[in-house]
Amino acid sequence: MILEKIVESRMGENTYVVGDENTKKSIVVDPGANLIDIMNFVKRMNLNIEYIVLTHGHGDHITNVLTLKEATNAKIVAHEEEKEILQDKRKNLSASLPSNTVELDADMYVKDNDTLKVGDMKLKFIHTPGHTPGSMCIKIDKHMLTGDTLFAGSIGRTDFYGGDYKKMEKSLKRLKNQDDDIAVYPGHGPNSTLKIEKMTNPFMR
Repeated sequence: MILEKIVESRMGENTYVVGDENTKKSIVVDPGANLIDIMNFVKRMNLNIEYIVLTHGHGDHITNVLTLKEATNAKIVAHEEEKEILQDKRKNLSASLPSNTVELDADMYVKDNDTLKVGDMKLKFIHTPGHTPGSMCIKIDKHMLTGDTLFAGSIGRTDFYGGDYKKMEKSLKRLKNQDDDIAVYPGHGPNSTLKIEKMTNPFMR
C-alpha cells in the first residue's frame, strides 16, 4: 500500500493519498493541502484517484475537494451525518477561513461499518461523532486515518457546531477496542499507534 501525508502549511491539516500498489487505484483523504502538491505526488506514483474521502466536513479539510473532483472526476465520500455541515459554509467554518468558502454535497454517503473496495484495498468506515456529527475514521488493514477525532496525545475540539464531548468519549472508547498495532494517521500533527495512544493519551485512558 502507498500512503503519503501532505501537510497544509497554514493550518497544519494533513491530507493523505492512499493507493493500491497493484492496481494504482487510490483515494485522497481530506484534501485541504495544496492541489499542486497532491497532483504532483499522484502523477509521480502513476495513481488514479477514484474517491475523495472526508473524515469530516470542516473547512480546513475540504478546501480543495471541488477543484480536485473537477481535475479527476473522483467521487466524494462522507458519512451521512455530515451532510448538514458540508452544505453550509458557516457550519463547516470555511466562511471564516482565509481560503475559499466551500459548500458541497457528497456523491456517496456512508454509514457506520460500511466498506468500500478500492483496487485490492478494503476501506472500513467507523463512525466517531464528537468533533462533528458525521466524523468518521477510515480503517485500511492495520492503518487508521482518524481525522480530528484522535491526535497523537490529544483529541479534536468539541466546541464547534455539532460538537459533543459525550459522543467523543464514546467514540474514543470504540477506538480503544481496536488492536494495539494499528497505525494512527490523524488530521493534524504526527502519526502514532493505538498502543501508544492507549498508554499515553489522557483522553484514551
